[in-house]
Amino acid sequence: MPTSGKLSRRKFFYTGAIAAAGVAVTGAWGLSESNHPQVTRLEIPLARLPRAFDGFTIAQLSDFHYEHRFSVTPIRTAVEIVNGLHPDVLVLTGDFVTVPVLVEGNVRRFAEAAEPCARILQGLKAPMGRFAILGNHDAGSDPARVTRALRDHGLPVLMNRSVPLQRGKDRIWLAGIDDVLEGRPDIALALQNIPSAEATILLAHEPDFADEVSVTPVDLQLSGHSHGGQVWIPGIGAPWLPPLGRRYPRGLYQIRNLTLYTNFGLGTIRAPVRINCPPEITLITLRSKTV
Repeated sequence: MPTSGKLSRRKFFYTGAIAAAGVAVTGAWGLSESNHPQVTRLEIPLARLPRAFDGFTIAQLSDFHYEHRFSVTPIRTAVEIVNGLHPDVLVLTGDFVTVPVLVEGNVRRFAEAAEPCARILQGLKAPMGRFAILGNHDAGSDPARVTRALRDHGLPVLMNRSVPLQRGKDRIWLAGIDDVLEGRPDIALALQNIPSAEATILLAHEPDFADEVSVTPVDLQLSGHSHGGQVWIPGIGAPWLPPLGRRYPRGLYQIRNLTLYTNFGLGTIRAPVRINCPPEITLITLRSKTV
């Protein structure tokens, strides 16, 4: 008959083997989930939307965190899916590159990932334009290089500025701000050319900035940043969320008269794993309340 010591050692190794197998299965599942973008379709009514823009579609992608082994797969897949959706306009809400945690030395070197990322995203098609903003990783590396890479591939960056989108005699506005955490955001500058009565959509990387935006005449804010948690535990939520991505980490919100949508993103950080939080393509259909 084995001694109690032998039983304890056997139980220890048996329990450890089960735990290791569980981690391996979970990791494989999470890696697989991170490679398969899902389309979220929303209809969002806006009180000030002109009737000509009823049915106008916006495709949103976010948080690419380009690197050549893992995130490149969902990015390429997302381009194919988006082009099959035929959106009117396309918006990219930041973090094309990654600055690793606790990195030492010159962080500007991480901006080099913007070029291959922009080359893939150049394949996106939208008849009324493709527009981008920077995220905290972009602004925290070399924002000039990231901006240049995007611009050179036909993806202009809305840096505290706005552009009109025209349909016949009617128009709405698309505005973007510099990153709130690492850049120099100026919401007043971004909105200064927009007539007060005209509908406005704001691109802002960090979703929790919506509390400040909600006191301005912005109708819809589109954000990313939080990755939807990246790992989401039912009944608990995300084990970790970034600053300014904790109050509104995923999905649709209403803050005063402002509608906010926080996209789950495509890439990952820290580990190339997503659990209960697949990479996301958002397809928004705007609806006019006056129709």
